Amino acid sequence: MTTKPFRMDGVTVVTHPLVRHKLSIMRAKDTSTARFRDLLREISTLLCYEVTRDLPLEDYPVETPVGPTTGQRIAGKKMVFVPILRAGLGLVEGMLELVPSARVGHIGLYREPVTLDAVEYYFRAPEDVAERLCVVIDPMLATGNTAVAAIERLKERGVTNLRFVCLVASPEGLERLRGWHPDVPIWTAAVDERLNDHGYIVPGLGDAGDRLFGTR
Repeated sequence: MTTKPFRMDGVTVVTHPLVRHKLSIMRAKDTSTARFRDLLREISTLLCYEVTRDLPLEDYPVETPVGPTTGQRIAGKKMVFVPILRAGLGLVEGMLELVPSARVGHIGLYREPVTLDAVEYYFRAPEDVAERLCVVIDPMLATGNTAVAAIERLKERGVTNLRFVCLVASPEGLERLRGWHPDVPIWTAAVDERLNDHGYIVPGLGDAGDRLFGTR
């Protein structure tokens, strides 16, 4: 895990004390599945707050109990959260708590064990997804292959307004994603040291999907 500020164009590392505290508990190997799941939901809300910080607003009239005023609301069509299955599902609930009107798409991808290439097995998104802001979410940005493939798939559908959010990233994954999609900004809670020979982030927190669903 990096001990000094990480800087890369287009990458925002969220250093809020609550995020650091909760992530440290998640990293511990003896953290239970239930606790891991709850913490992931809580952190996802905090990350969502950061990634939506600059959404455009529009004025509209509001009548309070004591008189009229001008309120503000998010302008344009509702945004879309796009989790990369399966681990990305763990981030959706917390984000929807903050933005309950958002749409949800799904991209099913897995890493081929030998080549580590991304293989797609499912895709579903709103018909007008090209007209919306899409936030692609996945707890881990390791090799970057699945993130690159997910974003390419959305661009094929005409999406031009994209953001990527993860919990933990590797320097290699960030470089790959920024290299392939320099127009897509990234938010992460931590940038760790490196990838190991199996494509896992070190020190990381293990397989996020397995820990989330208790499958290992």
